[in-house]
Amino acid sequence: MIDFTNGSFVKLKQIKTEDGLKTVLPLLIGGEQVLSAYRGIRDLVVFTNKRVIAVNIQGVTGKKKDFTSLPYAKISAFSVETSGVLDIDSELQLWYSGIGKVFFEFSGGSNIVQIGQIIATYTLR
Repeated sequence: MIDFTNGSFVKLKQIKTEDGLKTVLPLLIGGEQVLSAYRGIRDLVVFTNKRVIAVNIQGVTGKKKDFTSLPYAKISAFSVETSGVLDIDSELQLWYSGIGKVFFEFSGGSNIVQIGQIIATYTLR
């Protein structure tokens, strides 16, 4: 499992949904759809209608990947912080029992409100 305390999922920028789909397609279950995808320097975070999939790309060639599935159904709380005038980054924090807080930092151009709506839609059912 990815160690979310090391700050590896920072400065995420939105990418084409199709690019995120290519990476996680083998993991998707029936009826699961990719809603949005974000990339850091090497790592990837994909939001589906069922879960968040965090992909840690490892090794020199990047062929080794660690996939961590974070189901919306297991989120006990979440926090969305929008960007400001001087602080242009936005943040998403998710709390899971058993693993604690999961933190993602997005670049200023990311639509954090859309991400918050995705999380709310699938956790507040």
